[in-house]
Amino acid sequence: MDPETKAPIDAPPANWREAVSDLLSARIELIRLEARQASAEGARKALALAVMAISIAFTWALVLVGLVPLIAELSGIKWPIIALGAAGLHLFVALLMGARIRRQGEPAFPVTRKEFQRDREWFRTLKPPQ
Repeated sequence: MDPETKAPIDAPPANWREAVSDLLSARIELIRLEARQASAEGARKALALAVMAISIAFTWALVLVGLVPLIAELSGIKWPIIALGAAGLHLFVALLMGARIRRQGEPAFPVTRKEFQRDREWFRTLKPPQ
């Protein structure tokens, strides 16, 4: 029992306006919770991605600095030609990865979307107030 109203806490709403108000409050809270979770997860992933990208970039740069002169010496081709070839290869891979990133992923807020769909179906079953 709710001490203020002397009614059971899980009592049905008194009218349709109260029901809609309660429903909207619940949905807004659900969106707020999912947005907080999504932003925290996004921040963790962004930090890990940044550290990983910086580490990979430094490692790869050092590997290239060592490989270009080595390949030039072993093959007899001048190192600027080898460096330009490596740059072209890297540009090609970057363009492929850019195309891959642009593909659409899973939609955000899956629970909220389901709840909104259920709400739409519930609203269809309601009779207009008279």
